[in-house]
Amino acid sequence: MQFYEHTLDNGLKIVVELNSSVYSVAAGFFVRTGSRDETPEVSGVSHFLEHMAFKGNDKYSADDVNRIFDEIGANYNASTGEEVTMYYASVLPEYLDKTLELLTVLMQPSLAQEDFDMEKNVILEEIGMYDDQPAFTTYDNLMATHFANHPLGKSVLGTRESITALTSEQMRAYHADRYKAGNITLAVTGNTDFDTLIKLIEKHCSSIPAGTCDRDLPDVFATEKTEMITRESSVQQHVMQMGQAPKGKDSLRFAAELLGIVVGDDSGSRLFWDVVDPGHADSAELSYNEYDGAGTWMTYLSCAPEDVAANIARMKTVFEEVNKNGITAEELEQAKNKVASRIVLRGERPMGRLSSLGSNWVYRKEYCSVADDLKTVRAVSLQDIDALLKQFPMRLITTVGVGPLQELSLN
Repeated sequence: MQFYEHTLDNGLKIVVELNSSVYSVAAGFFVRTGSRDETPEVSGVSHFLEHMAFKGNDKYSADDVNRIFDEIGANYNASTGEEVTMYYASVLPEYLDKTLELLTVLMQPSLAQEDFDMEKNVILEEIGMYDDQPAFTTYDNLMATHFANHPLGKSVLGTRESITALTSEQMRAYHADRYKAGNITLAVTGNTDFDTLIKLIEKHCSSIPAGTCDRDLPDVFATEKTEMITRESSVQQHVMQMGQAPKGKDSLRFAAELLGIVVGDDSGSRLFWDVVDPGHADSAELSYNEYDGAGTWMTYLSCAPEDVAANIARMKTVFEEVNKNGITAEELEQAKNKVASRIVLRGERPMGRLSSLGSNWVYRKEYCSVADDLKTVRAVSLQDIDALLKQFPMRLITTVGVGPLQELSLN
């Protein structure tokens, strides 16, 4: 594999990992913008804008964009999170020129009023759909509660009220501010030629407006809170908890990922054997989540309402045992094998490498090959796990539940 870095005159950052042994190529725009960058007045605009990007521009209509992507056999989509909006496609190498052109159209849509009015109804329907999903409601309220008065506490979808009140003028202003070339990274992976690629990128992407924008990175000051959202129609109770963990640039993040797998993976973890396998709950998991300037431990429990208190106690016992005594060498080795397998299997496809390449550059301005990632994972020691637990013990201070229960005792 060969890595290249390049910057266009307008400030667009380009990172490329070439692999001549594969038969496809993937490209994706990583826009450093998401719900955390919104004001309350435009809550949900990043996700709404992702939808609007596929409505086309003066040259290509919405039907054209989707039809041509389909005609060239592209695997294409987009996603919006708290911190990054990503637009991507993987294709056969001979269609890279047209793919880059269409992806650039997504960066510079017309944002026509007629499209805006129609898509607003789609967004409102989507909010309603997710409102009916207890796990999503639990997560959305957990983020809002744990990150109260912090940018990460803003909902990706926004609210019915914020989307209803949003105007196309507000969206255009947000787009003009956040979709500047200096706030965008274009990642390309797979089978292509670098010199030819740069010429194509210059042809299609030089029109993206130059400029940069800032992001507020305040510290997180979460306090112990519990919130219960009663839904008597729910058969099960869904409970999520959250606590502080390493930030996205902290070197301890590698140990945190492995510890999360040992303790809370959906198979073979301590929570699985102590809570799920005996039949106490359908799901009992813990994961590590990294953000720009923040990080969290997050748990998820799904079980019968009458079993919640006992299962929370079981999970707490697992966390206390790990906080006190750490984990075994065998558990760490198993976690390393799981992560290594995921890295390799994902890395065998250009589309799988695209996310790693782009995300690493957006968050840390660093390139890590598959071999680099494997070396990093293998290097994590029990001493690193101990250092992690001393600084970031698994102490879950924020709790949100959705289901029949009106209250929950955590003692």
